[in-house]
Amino acid sequence: MPGCQLVNAMLHPPSRKQNYHFHSICVITVTFKLLCFHINCHLVLCRLVWTYPSLNLLVFIDISLHFAGKSRRGFKLILIVSLSATASLILTCLVWIACHQKEKGTLFTIRKYAADESKIEEVLKQYDSLAPQRYNYSDLKKITKSFKDKLGEGGYGMVFKGILQDGRMVAVKLLTGTKGNGEEFLNEVISIGRTSHVNIVSLLGFCLQGSKRALVYEYMANGSLDNYIYSEESKIVVGWEKLQQIAIGIARGLEYLHCRCNTRIIHFDIKPHNILLDEDFCPKVADFGLAKLCRLKDSALSMAEARGTVGFIAPEVFSRGFGVVSTKSDVYSYGMLLLELVGGRRHVNQTTTHSSETYFPNRIYDCLVEDLQTHALITEAEEITKLMTIVGLWCIQTNPENRPSISRVIEMLEKNFNELEVPPKPFLS
Repeated sequence: MPGCQLVNAMLHPPSRKQNYHFHSICVITVTFKLLCFHINCHLVLCRLVWTYPSLNLLVFIDISLHFAGKSRRGFKLILIVSLSATASLILTCLVWIACHQKEKGTLFTIRKYAADESKIEEVLKQYDSLAPQRYNYSDLKKITKSFKDKLGEGGYGMVFKGILQDGRMVAVKLLTGTKGNGEEFLNEVISIGRTSHVNIVSLLGFCLQGSKRALVYEYMANGSLDNYIYSEESKIVVGWEKLQQIAIGIARGLEYLHCRCNTRIIHFDIKPHNILLDEDFCPKVADFGLAKLCRLKDSALSMAEARGTVGFIAPEVFSRGFGVVSTKSDVYSYGMLLLELVGGRRHVNQTTTHSSETYFPNRIYDCLVEDLQTHALITEAEEITKLMTIVGLWCIQTNPENRPSISRVIEMLEKNFNELEVPPKPFLS
């Protein structure tokens, strides 16, 4: 058309960027753009776009404008003024809504945190000196020198070496994937902290600061038991007599958890890695991350609560047909631990194709029967291995009712192997 010039896309005016502050709580960044498409001399299609990156929001208005060629400039001015006023009004509403919601959420979080802290303080006052020491996360960073010396890592978090102000060495376990609110966590911590036995690792403190949760334990100089049972050299250093004392100590720790606590504790994850040794090789049952508490009058738990480590889990944990999950489930795991002390090999990732090798208690049972039939003279070390084998095989009986209690296990370990009856061959073999 004569006197007309078609423009595919014209940006007018240049885009503008502005920050808006509201009550010092939120900052909203806004970008304005006016995009005009000239269709012909009498028609212009315009789109006003404003973007709110912090709100993840984009808003636009489309307007079609008809005008005569002579008054085109006046219409453009009216268009810009009207759209700018509309944008300002909508922007003000959006800013107020967004900041009001953010302020409301912030205040809710602060109030919830304050309420949780109030409940935590009330619980701590109830137990007073009986409660473990509470540490802030910044305290833990100082104790561990910013988590410099890593001792190990498990399914529930990493463990770091630390030193308290009084010079005591500790192990700080940073927990991951914890469940429940702060009050529930605190109640469990206090329950664990009230346990006191020579064969139980002492809980010295804890951290409960928002989502950050940690446990502070006494430090065990000789690490975990699995460092000493998977090589012949370590057995020579420790000695079979010491291993027998370690086995008895573990059983006494379990007996305390099963029978002598205010609330019966079933560990659910007894294995060499969770048995720690102090400087004198005194064994201490550790890691109650998998422990479940139940009433003293009833030690049976539901299947949903049963957990553990493959190779040490009792059959009833896999299937209700074998019985209920109870303290006898810990006895089964303890029996597998005893056989580990004797056999010195792991139960998982077996590469052999022989079924008797896959379930290695079967091999140990056959060796025991063969040795007993020879009636040959044996050394003191061999007597200890036979004793631990017989007790271990009793502990891993498929039917929980056929397993001894942990108190009975202690009695058996303090006898001579000739005084014990050889158990039936485990059903699973």
